[in-house]
Amino acid sequence: MPAYGFAHLRSRRNHLEVIEYLESIQATLDPFAGRFVIHGPPAEVVEGEWPGSMVLIEFPGLAEARAWYGSPAYRAILRLRTEHIEGDLLLIEGVGPDYDPAERARTLRAEAGAAGPSAP
Repeated sequence: MPAYGFAHLRSRRNHLEVIEYLESIQATLDPFAGRFVIHGPPAEVVEGEWPGSMVLIEFPGLAEARAWYGSPAYRAILRLRTEHIEGDLLLIEGVGPDYDPAERARTLRAEAGAAGPSAP
């Protein structure tokens, strides 16, 4: 099942170390089959607010995502980003091709029914 590294970057500065990070990151992803899906273009916000930009990196699975983040190669360049860009990074497992949101709703409905009615 695919997994993702999702970053919400709230403040960006074009610092020379950030450029060095960008020049180096793909080599840290390659051993873990990581690839950029989204890399910071301005987003069209259609609901709410979204300050900053986003990055989405896809991995074959959560094990590869974790291994990449903990790898000596990535750890060696991480500060080049974190010292100059404020943001959050999540590693999260995706859903498979057979994912059915209605099935998820049935599970949630059953759990809610088992817990009894909720207070308003």
